[in-house]
This record gives sequence, C-alpha cells and structure tokens, in this order.
Amino acid sequence: MITTLYALLYYAATIIFVVGIAYRVWGYWKTPQPANIVTTPAPVTRTGVVWRMFKEVAFFESLWKSNKWIWIFAMMFHLSLWLIIVRHLRYFIDPVWTVVVLAQPFGKYAGFFFVLGGLGLLFRRFVVARVRYISAPSDYLMILMFIGIGLSGLLMTFVNKTDIVAVKAFFRGLMTFNWQPLPADLPVLVHLGLVAVFLIVFPFSKLLHAPGVFFSPTRNMVDNPREKYRPVPWLPPVSEVTFDPPHGSKQS
Repeated sequence: MITTLYALLYYAATIIFVVGIAYRVWGYWKTPQPANIVTTPAPVTRTGVVWRMFKEVAFFESLWKSNKWIWIFAMMFHLSLWLIIVRHLRYFIDPVWTVVVLAQPFGKYAGFFFVLGGLGLLFRRFVVARVRYISAPSDYLMILMFIGIGLSGLLMTFVNKTDIVAVKAFFRGLMTFNWQPLPADLPVLVHLGLVAVFLIVFPFSKLLHAPGVFFSPTRNMVDNPREKYRPVPWLPPVSEVTFDPPHGSKQS
C-alpha cells in the first residue's frame, strides 16, 4: 500500500510540477514588456545583459551589494541545493555519470550547509524588519519545508540508514512503470513526502522565482530607451496618433 500511495503521489506531483511550470513560464513569455524599466546602472548591449544575468543567477550580485550576511546564507543554501540535486541523480540514471560519482562526497555533506542556510534565511525573516513586514505565512512554511527535507535526508544518511538500492529501484520502476517496493522507513517516507509537497507547490508559490528571474524586465532589458522605441501592443502605432492642441490655443 505504501508503494502504491507514493507511486501515485509522485506521478501526480511530477505532472503538476512540469505542467505548472510550463504554464507559468508561457505566461511570463507572453506578457508584454513595452516600458524600459531596467534597474540602472545597466548594460547597453545584449551581451552585457547576458553577463549581468549570469552574475545575478550564479552569484546573487544584487544581494551581495545590499546585504552581505544574508548573501552568505543564500549562497550556502542554493549551492548546497545544487550539489544535493546532482548527487541525487544517481537514483534516476544507470550507469551513473562520472560527474555524479565525483559529486557524491560533496553532496553528502552539503546537507548540513543546506539546513544551516535554511535556518539563516528563516532567521532573516524574523529579524529584518522590512522582510518580516512583507513575509506571509507561506514564506515561513516554505523554509520549514526545506529544513524538514534536509533534516530527514541527513537522518536517513547518517543515523537511520536506509536501503538506497531499493530506493533507486523504486524510482527507476516509476520511470518504466514497473513499480518496485519502497522501503517503509519513517525518515524515507517523511523525506519523500516533503519532496512531493515541494514539487506540487512549486508552480504556485514564490519559489517560481527560479525561472521567473530570467523574465524580470528590471534585469533582462538593455538600457536603450532613447535609441529604441518599444510600441505598446494595446495602443495604435505612432503614425496613427493625433495630438489635439490644448483648449483655446491656436494651431499653426
């Protein structure tokens, strides 16, 4: 019963995750950006915009300039997350890629920094007044969810070790529709349950900033408002616009 429940849960979570992200990204793509509202100082070439976006996505440049201690926890959290994701690829591919094998020892201990980074970001929402003011209950729950994922993963790695071969067989079975038994250890069930919740809520939450940052007009636009005219889709072309003189004035 546990295997069936989690198999159906992960099928549903994966569909919601993929379709939800595709729908939201399509909405971002189709949203007009008629006004040049880039945050200055900004690059004046497309190559400069690409370099700026790279620094923002890879190094959180704007956060570094605004707050150093929050930047430390944010980098700790996100870099650890990427290492953990790479490490977990071994459960889905066979044979395992060399880069995934090399990432195993780093990803294993990245869980500690992941939890520490999450605690730092949670602490930020309590102590920074302007962040606390705009924080909704869901913001706290998201961070607690990540901390729970990290703690349950550390528990099943260092304390109550589970059968990772059986876990891999379960996920490989999901991919080929050949279900295999899932270990019924409590840390495994909690860990996988929280990950499924993450997949489900991702397209409907602020976590969507991951793909959304690439569509931010304050970051992805060239600073050329004088050199390039951007027509507004819901207004007529400039050639068709007539300007009425002020009341009482004479036309030349």
